[in-house]
Amino acid sequence: MKKILCSGVAMLVLAGATLSVQAAEEEFYGVLESRPQTAEGTWVVSGRKLEVTKKTELEEKHGPLVVGACVEVEIEDGLVEEIETKKKEKCAK
Repeated sequence: MKKILCSGVAMLVLAGATLSVQAAEEEFYGVLESRPQTAEGTWVVSGRKLEVTKKTELEEKHGPLVVGACVEVEIEDGLVEEIETKKKEKCAK
């Protein structure tokens, strides 16, 4: 009985660890609604406020990072890692 109980607890702990790792990384597409004049500061993408720092990678592969642009946002451990322009089709509803 102890062996089964320990195995069950271990499985729950591992499942929890997996869930927390998945929650730490996020990617989404959205429309850039606002941004500061400089790169650093608060950006708004599809209603979400994002804090962009000097460590955030900004890529303009499919046009400039201007209001109205379709972008992909990558977040890791709560930090905005990258914002990259994408083709408009990626943001179509």
